[in-house]
Amino acid sequence: MLKWILLAVAVGAEVFATLCLKYSDGFTKLWPTAGLGVGFLTALYLESLVIRMGLPVAITYAIWAGAGIALVAITSRVLFADPLNLAMLAGMALIAAGVCVVSVASQGAAV
Repeated sequence: MLKWILLAVAVGAEVFATLCLKYSDGFTKLWPTAGLGVGFLTALYLESLVIRMGLPVAITYAIWAGAGIALVAITSRVLFADPLNLAMLAGMALIAAGVCVVSVASQGAAV
């Protein structure tokens, strides 16, 4: 259970860092730039802990990336009025489906 909580926090840190990119204005603003550095470092550290706890790298990264894409798209729509249309939502649904396929496939994979 702890690994899933850490992975969720890692996703949150990555989303925070990605949104700080917008606020950093090309790394010209100190606090948003510091926030993105701290956010990305936190996300990578927590992801490494989750992998060390036994969650396969493919699953960890698929969930981290897929959830990050969806959350950044939704949050940037709310914060910055970025576009979010039906085609983009369909693409995010395909990403979620891909994460599910990777997860199921990794359960039976023996290398």
